[in-house]
Parts: sequence; C-alpha cells; structure tokens
Amino acid sequence: MDLYLVRHGVAYDPDPAQWPDDKDRPLTQDGEKRFRRAARGLRELVPTVSVVLSSRWVRAWRTAELLEKEARFPGPIACEALEAGRSPAEVLQALQPFAGSPAVVLVGHEPNMHELASYLLTADTGHVQIEFRKGAVAHLQVGDGSPRPGAARLIWLLPPKVLRATAKLSS
Repeated sequence: MDLYLVRHGVAYDPDPAQWPDDKDRPLTQDGEKRFRRAARGLRELVPTVSVVLSSRWVRAWRTAELLEKEARFPGPIACEALEAGRSPAEVLQALQPFAGSPAVVLVGHEPNMHELASYLLTADTGHVQIEFRKGAVAHLQVGDGSPRPGAARLIWLLPPKVLRATAKLSS
C-alpha cells in the first residue's frame, strides 16, 4: 500500500475570540490558494488514489476537499483517528478496513503526521524527526496488507513549494 500523509494547508493563528473551539479554525485565503496549486502538483505525481481519510477539523477537511477538486482524488471520509491529539496506533486501526487499497491519503495535523511517519518507519513515534510543513506531503510504502509499525519505507517528503512548482511545470 502507498500511504500519502498530508498536513493541512496554512490556517489562521489560534484566536479564541473568533474560534472558541480550535476545531473550527479554517485555512487562510492565501493558505487555500497555495494548497490548490500544491494539490494540482500532487496530481502530477500521484495520478490516482483509492481513498482519502481526513480529520473532521475544518482546516484539514477543507484541505481534503481541495484534494478532491484539484487533484481529482476521491471525496474525503471522516476519520476521528486523524484529529489532533490522537495516537498513530489509532490511525493504523482506522486503516484496517482499507488494507486492500493500493493508495490511501491521510489528511491531518502536526505533530500527528510526523509521529505517524516515525511510527510506521521505526515503530516509535520519536525516532524520526520530520519537518512536516503546512501543506507538505509524505509518501510511504507499507507493503502488502495492513500497515504495521516499523514496516514502512519513506519514498519522498515534499514541501508545498515543490508541489506548487510541479503544478507550474505541468501547466
């Protein structure tokens, strides 16, 4: 299975006056614009995926919607395990129904994304320190069947500016 870990695009800074619940904090206008281009670049690198699982938090969900529109990926499916503060083990459990899928996209938050990548690569959430910028995407191969801790290989990790540049090259 190919796993694509996507950190949500650039969101507004936390502001309890505007968003008393951080789950409601959205992408900025510029963050949405930049991620649209990054998603088009991702489409050039990853022409097809089977399923997109996403945190239901507003900024992650909107990022997943942009993947649907701009990268032509499937519409997102809500996944509580991808919400901030959840463990990598919960994500692996949530992936069980999709074990036979050749390519799965996971849209979530930091530090969850780099902890998940580390867990898949080394079976420990802290062994691999990855800078997962907002809008970045990591491609991991996890072999056949269900993903297991320590059984993945990192294929690439691309910051959003590289994805945007890829979109420009294909225009």
